[in-house]
This record gives sequence, structure tokens and C-alpha cells, in this order.
Amino acid sequence: MRQSAKYSPSRRTARPIAEPAEGAETVSSDAPAARPPRRWRAAVARQFTQQRLLWMAVALLSAALIATAWQLQHSRAAALTQKDIDAAVLRTLTTQSLPSPSAMAADKIMPSVVRVLSYGKDEKGKEVEQGVGTGVVIVDKGVILTNLHVVNGADRLKITFYDGSESAASVTGAKPENDLAVLQAHTIPDDLPAATMRSTQDLVAGDGVVAVGFPFGIGPSVSAGVISGFDREFKSPEGKQVIGNLIQFDAAANPGNSGGPLVTMDGEVIGIVTGILNPTSARTFVGIGFAVPIESAAAAAGLPPF
Repeated sequence: MRQSAKYSPSRRTARPIAEPAEGAETVSSDAPAARPPRRWRAAVARQFTQQRLLWMAVALLSAALIATAWQLQHSRAAALTQKDIDAAVLRTLTTQSLPSPSAMAADKIMPSVVRVLSYGKDEKGKEVEQGVGTGVVIVDKGVILTNLHVVNGADRLKITFYDGSESAASVTGAKPENDLAVLQAHTIPDDLPAATMRSTQDLVAGDGVVAVGFPFGIGPSVSAGVISGFDREFKSPEGKQVIGNLIQFDAAANPGNSGGPLVTMDGEVIGIVTGILNPTSARTFVGIGFAVPIESAAAAAGLPPF
């Protein structure tokens, strides 16, 4: 029996089947049907296999999704309680070394502290270094507070900022009765930070303080101590000037610290270091230093009172 084609190459109408010739044999309708072609059986088998693989993949993917959801649900951290937070803080405090209060105060004020060099002329007219002191930036436009005796009589001033950059400076104001001078730097670093100033009204003897400066030109150096008292009086070593209403402190200060900030443990300026008491001619620290309260110092710069 002739097999029909798998793909039809033409849409032409089939010829009518001719009547069998007289005497020819005919095929009975009770005869068994012809077996499907081998190529068709293979195509059906492939299709069944592909469907079975697809269902297996869907089943595996569903199982994986269910397992992932279960894992996420059971591994989700429980909400933190106050007890958990307290335990974590306590563990940190007992296992980590935290900076000291004086170190944190110094770190806050240090970027606003400057080195002040004054230059004059010797007998031969040659420029020489006249002295070294300290200053503190109180306005971010380069306004600096220091001691008048640090810059008095200088022909030229040079400021060194915390980042190492340098600038010439000019004296723009003075308050001789408090040994204070106001400087203006000619060039300033980007993002120059100004110190935070704080009233001395609620301070008491025994409060911690930090002095930052350039003792003997070394620094910036940090020393820590406490406020020893208020409303003290200091006479300059030459005996030419008496300054009153001073803060007494015991943080180490030496020549070169003059003009530097005296700050609280919060790093806020409460005074400008102006002198040390030493009954000998050595002019080194023996435990008594003096600072002009920031109220007087700010007034020298024309800043509003606290």
C-alpha cells in the first residue's frame, strides 16, 4: 500500500480513485490497519521525552524555591532587644581601648591651632627669627588670636597651619591690657576650621583642661591638667605689666605656648595661654600657668560677648 507524504508539497486536488477493473482483487475493510511509519513513531517518542524532562525541571525548580523560602524564614535574625544592645555596648567597652578625654579634646582643637613665627632684624640689618608662639583660629576666614608679646615689635610674621601650609600675617587688632593680639592670615587653607569658644561662667576649679601649643618651638604639643582657680593676677617677668582676671591652670606650659588655646575636655576654647609663674630666672613650668578668659579674648577680636 502506498504511504502518504509527511509534508504535503502541493495543494492540488487528488485524483478520483478509479474503479477496480473487472476481476481484480479488493482489500477487505476487516483487514488490519497498516503500522505507523517509523519516522512518525520516533517523533512522538521525542516529544514525550521532552515533555517529561520539562515537567521534571519544573518540579526541581519548585522544590528549590520551597527550600529557599524555608531557609530564609528560619534563618531570619530575631529583633534586637535592649538587653542585646546593652550587652554589645558593654562588650565593646571591655574589649576596645577608647581614646582618653584629653586625647579627644586635643584631636578636636588641633586643626585650629597655628604656629606663629616673628622675624626682626639684628644689628647688621639681617632678618632673624625673633620668637615663636602659638595662635588659634577663631574665624574661618583666617582670623587668629595670640599674645601681643609674641608679635610685638616684629617686622614680619609667618603662620604655619595644621596641614603644614604657611602664610604671612598682619596684626589687625590688639588689647594690651590683656596681652592679646588679633592676626589676619593673608592666605588660608581650604576648609580652615575655626575653634569653638565657650563661656567660663559655669566652670569650677578642678574641671579638666588641655593646653595645645609649641613649647620651645616643639609641636604641636599637648598637655593636660585642671583649672586651679579664677580671678588670678600675673606680673610679666620684666615687671612692666600686671594682668588680672586670669584663669590659673596646672597643665604644662612653657615659652612657645604663649597665645595658644586652653580648652575644656570637649575641645572648646575657654582661654588664651599668656604666662607661667616661675620664681627663678629659668622661665620654665613649675605647675602654675595663666590664661586670659575667652570673654576678654573674643572682645579683642570684636566678637559679640557670650
